[in-house]
Amino acid sequence: MIGRGAVTDAAPHLFSPLALRGVTLANRIVISPMQQYMADDCGAPNEFHAQHYGRLGLGGAALVFTEALAISPEARVTRHDLGVWSDDHVGALTQIAGAIARGGAIPATQLIHAGRKGSVSRPWEGYAPLDAQSADAPWTTVAASASPANPGWHTPQALDEAGLARVVADYEAGARRAAAAGFRALNIHAAHGYLIHSFLSPLSNQRNDRWGGDFESRARLMLSVAGAVRAVWPRDLPLFVRLSCVDDQPGGWTLEDSVALSRRLLALGVDVIDCSSGGLGERTTTKMVRRPEGYQVPYAERIRAETGGRTMAVGLITTSAFADSVVAQGRADLVAIGREALMNPHWPLQAARALGHDTSFRDWPPSWGWWLDKRARAAAAPQADG
Repeated sequence: MIGRGAVTDAAPHLFSPLALRGVTLANRIVISPMQQYMADDCGAPNEFHAQHYGRLGLGGAALVFTEALAISPEARVTRHDLGVWSDDHVGALTQIAGAIARGGAIPATQLIHAGRKGSVSRPWEGYAPLDAQSADAPWTTVAASASPANPGWHTPQALDEAGLARVVADYEAGARRAAAAGFRALNIHAAHGYLIHSFLSPLSNQRNDRWGGDFESRARLMLSVAGAVRAVWPRDLPLFVRLSCVDDQPGGWTLEDSVALSRRLLALGVDVIDCSSGGLGERTTTKMVRRPEGYQVPYAERIRAETGGRTMAVGLITTSAFADSVVAQGRADLVAIGREALMNPHWPLQAARALGHDTSFRDWPPSWGWWLDKRARAAAAPQADG
């Protein structure tokens, strides 16, 4: 196992340890869950996933999340999502968790039900609803209400009581399988317009039964899932919940709603609120919005301040100095890195050097660190006069 180096009182805050139940993180850097859409139709990981997550495990982050695992076949976004709906998935997922752990990071995963945003093609194939002419066959999607996620998309079925009971049971079963596979932290995806978010937001939940209407009713599915998962997820392992802290649309879910929900989740035994935003509105493969670095950090900061719970900041955190400031200023307890890690799996190790935590290459895999130290010494050596 590759070490992460000794943590001292003089270390930058980004590289101070954090205990979450029985798991101690060596630093505050987390690799965020990021969908890869590279599985076969069976939902099991393959060689791509083994190499991808093994490399991220070597990069120096304390905690590495896999992409979200679908809790049922119809819970997938695309036909190429990873799944955890069958005991047959556990063996292959065990290998992925082991690859992350052998790299020195703590292996973690996320559970998802895509809801009305499922049954679509992969982003680089257009992110369009599957139909009879598609290479992959479509499936029936479900949601809080029978309204499509985007114009022209499938109209989902509104879940009835039996369907909602199955969803909660599928989350519970998925958590059991994730634990059996060796993951040591778990995240429930309740953001970005997926199933749980479609119940939380008044924009997508038009129900008039006990699952819709006021805040308590719209939060019922989220709280039911969190309670069921916490009951079966090992007591000594941490549980995260990813929220879209704001819909950023008139009449939508607000930051005040997220604060109130976070209090309820923390009381149920959730350990970290993973603070994202948006995703309820139209998504395309071409629409780009320029946002400042760390634009979602204020959500993590507000929830942390008002609930006393731990939060994770995510979203366009690109530089080590900014990431360090988020933790040092008490704005969030953890910083999640996404696209930066895809471009540079060693971002955490390079952040340690940039912040003065690691003055040698001792935290790199030895076969790499030896060469890098040799190169650094050669560059620092005085040159003889010619």
